[in-house]
Amino acid sequence: MQLSKFGTKFTARTGILELMDDLAHAFGGKERMYMLGGGNPAFIPEVQHIFKERMRKILEKPGEFERMIGNYDGSQGYIPFLESLTKFLNAKYKWGLSSENIAITSGSQEGFFILFNMFAGEFNKGKKKKILLPLAPEYIGYADQGISENLFVSFRSKIKYLDKHTFKYEINFSKVEKYVEKNKEKIAAICVSRPTNPTGNVISDNEVEFLSNLSKKNNLYLIIDNAYGEPFPNILFTKAKLIWNKNIILSMSLSKLGLPSTRTGIIIADREVIQAIKSINAILILASGSIGQIITYPLFKNARILRICDKYINPFYRKKSELALLYIKKYFDDSLPYYVHKSEGALFLWLWFKDFPITTKELYERLKKRKVIVVPGQYFFPGLKANWKHKHECIRITYSQNSEDVEMGIKIIGEEVRKAYKN
Repeated sequence: MQLSKFGTKFTARTGILELMDDLAHAFGGKERMYMLGGGNPAFIPEVQHIFKERMRKILEKPGEFERMIGNYDGSQGYIPFLESLTKFLNAKYKWGLSSENIAITSGSQEGFFILFNMFAGEFNKGKKKKILLPLAPEYIGYADQGISENLFVSFRSKIKYLDKHTFKYEINFSKVEKYVEKNKEKIAAICVSRPTNPTGNVISDNEVEFLSNLSKKNNLYLIIDNAYGEPFPNILFTKAKLIWNKNIILSMSLSKLGLPSTRTGIIIADREVIQAIKSINAILILASGSIGQIITYPLFKNARILRICDKYINPFYRKKSELALLYIKKYFDDSLPYYVHKSEGALFLWLWFKDFPITTKELYERLKKRKVIVVPGQYFFPGLKANWKHKHECIRITYSQNSEDVEMGIKIIGEEVRKAYKN
């Protein structure tokens, strides 16, 4: 089979493909696996009940189910969903949005594919632009999204030690600012996830303000991946102010509410950006998927979504995070030079084994033999040119699955890490 450059690039073995293969085998295979590698949200009984009740109402209302599965929506989204979400956000944040400021994509992943390749890549007369990631490590799903090669540039985060086994990444303001000032013609946009996947980091309000001012000053968009943030699903364990203005593009999702298979991504941006996404959607996917939008639009219309997130989703994951940290403390003794990134949100813990004698890719292979799935750190540094040993000393684990599996997985990780240091 002969492939084009596009075909060759997007059929290559990538970190995100490896992650999704592991996810499929763990959930669909016959063997018992300890799935600490994926980002699948948990089944929260109270939230599942609300969705089931909503589905019953859809089935009972004449024509509603048929409309949900049988009609095309527009390439921008389902109009009642766009309208209810607009009113909800304006009531909470006073942003002055209209429904023309929102577009629906087939999940956040497709949304970022559109945004990155719409703004960055190859231009006329040999000009090229990149996406700047100011805080490495960053989301694994960004790494291979560019149609053009070398779409990203990123910088090492500053490491702040908080206690004997806890640290936090911070943006290196001076390096990022100097690079932007010197290379502004080569940058298309700045992008950051908040809370950050993979680390659970939440960049401070000051860091967001710095990035917003830097992007405004240099006529760039600031793209904020808010898949885990407020107001939904609100998997945040620290205070974080959500802002939007015309140079900010916000990405949200219904996935972490517990609806990942509906593939409903949400982009909030100025009208010019939304019109472009609408046009690209028409070509790529024809129309947005209706199921997630129809299930949830009444929850935004009456603001019930806030109560669901505050009462069920946030406390559930906060408790999961605290339990996972206790398991680490239990199975990783003080003789191991390990650190855990401060857990401030999302579904993950980021473990750093300082001066690790093997790579975490090798650790991943050893753990896989023992039926434990994690994600090695090397995949989370797109655009980082410098050879930073740190990226081969880290792993991402999720704590979203049942506590027994999480505990056993962490126990086995502790055993294998201890073996590696001893040998």
